[in-house]
Amino acid sequence: MLRFALNVSLTLSDKPPLERFDVAARHGFSTVELWWPGGEDLDALVRRVRDAGLTVALLNFDAGVMARGERGMLNHPERQAEFRANVPLALELAGRLGCTRLNALAGRWLADVERERQLDLVRENLHWAAAQAAAAGMTVVVEALNAWENPGYLFTDSATTLAFLEQVGAPNLRYQYDVYHMQRMEGNIIPTLRSALERIGHIQIADPPGRHEPGTGELNFRTIFETIVAGRYDGYIGLEYVPNGTLAASLAWLPADRRRPLAITELRL
Repeated sequence: MLRFALNVSLTLSDKPPLERFDVAARHGFSTVELWWPGGEDLDALVRRVRDAGLTVALLNFDAGVMARGERGMLNHPERQAEFRANVPLALELAGRLGCTRLNALAGRWLADVERERQLDLVRENLHWAAAQAAAAGMTVVVEALNAWENPGYLFTDSATTLAFLEQVGAPNLRYQYDVYHMQRMEGNIIPTLRSALERIGHIQIADPPGRHEPGTGELNFRTIFETIVAGRYDGYIGLEYVPNGTLAASLAWLPADRRRPLAITELRL
């Protein structure tokens, strides 16, 4: 069975942040995911999520100003304190939202800092953040991004990311596998899922090349979902795409009730 969570930060980017949760609920979801709030009142955010009857599958740690191209700060010597100040705040917010997984974006390479120094900082910050999350019963996930849209990002393929997480060695540190980003960077979606699924803590999807909903691009999502089910993945699959038209139209491949686990036979793919 498959469980889907709507990424309200991307699919509903045209809506005011605090209105996105009601919209997600009206579209039949009980679970959402979101990037770090960009200045919204956190108490108000928690109330809106609860009032909409939602839980949260994934929350990003603060990754900087995403609209300005920032993609995390774990490698930045001058922003370590900023990241570490966000971690307890994010863990507290996640707990209030019923969320147990937090995504830590690593950052973009800095031209004026030795690369190994940057990787050392990422290891140090991930180990520290994972320890804080473990105390709260939570998991930290790390995502690889495609270099076409995120030039200079530290992790851009599965093998490098998985090897790096092994080096850190925290038991609650896992890989966030984004089908869209990895199809653009490496392909081999099915072999990668089969070999790495036990180390994957969260999955996100979009159909390349347009980053729209399944069925609009080059991937066979029925086969992808069959592989996920066969591998006994029990987490959520985040719908992190840009709707090709209205959100309602982009969800036509799903049955109307998206609150429950779904069988592959129910999907219109």
